[in-house]
Amino acid sequence: MGIIAWIIFGLIAGAIAKLIMPGRDGGGFILTCVLGVVGAVVGGWLATMFGLGGNVSGFNMHSFLVAVVGAIVVLVVFRLLRRA
Repeated sequence: MGIIAWIIFGLIAGAIAKLIMPGRDGGGFILTCVLGVVGAVVGGWLATMFGLGGNVSGFNMHSFLVAVVGAIVVLVVFRLLRRA
């Protein structure tokens, strides 16, 4: 269930990341959701790899926060790459 949870979290996290960091990204809602999924997966992988906060799996608040932070990081990187 791990990857499915991160995809669902990513869709929600992408929308929340967009609300936290509004701006013109070019790509609309679909790109925001894709960046959210990527951010959730990357955030979950990094949190698990570095052992931040214990087990990151399933639907819980810790996993959701990791997904949102990961989506924000990926959105920032995307904006920086897009600007260059």
